[in-house]
Amino acid sequence: MTKLGVPETVENNMTIRVGDRLPEGTLQEFIEVETAGCSLGPNTFKVQDLVKGKKIVVFGLPGAYTPTCSAQHVPSYVKHYDALRAKGVDEIWCLSVNDAFVMGAWGRDQRATGKVRMMADGSADYTKKLGLELDLTARGMGVRCQRFSMLVDDGVVKALNVEAPGKYEVSGAEKMLTQV
Repeated sequence: MTKLGVPETVENNMTIRVGDRLPEGTLQEFIEVETAGCSLGPNTFKVQDLVKGKKIVVFGLPGAYTPTCSAQHVPSYVKHYDALRAKGVDEIWCLSVNDAFVMGAWGRDQRATGKVRMMADGSADYTKKLGLELDLTARGMGVRCQRFSMLVDDGVVKALNVEAPGKYEVSGAEKMLTQV
């Protein structure tokens, strides 16, 4: 926060905090049905345009098709979609360092279509801007996203839950329901 109480944009190597404005950047989403302005396949979106005037829950995780992500994390948000919407959440995003093709296929597999937007950060550029990268190169997975959840209102972080390494305790939909 600045001295005037205005949220600042996160700089590289700093972890985003409550009160910060999301950094500018882009994410990709695989679009299944062509609409005005969105073609079939991967589409690139500016984060600042997507969050404007909306209340969004964003949860990040290390990777598509990984055990905890597939068995617990995504299913918690699919299950609690209606409850989050009833509390005023406009959209739910899943952020992962995977390409849009993988995220689209995983979303279909998780039955998340129409509930959770599967947002791809293929090169971890946006994850790094958030300061939420996780280096798993020693395990052959490269740079990934830490497991987290956040509530964003009109681009400003209102709640942030970052998991300890290897844990799944505070970033599921159940915790987010207490923070909306």
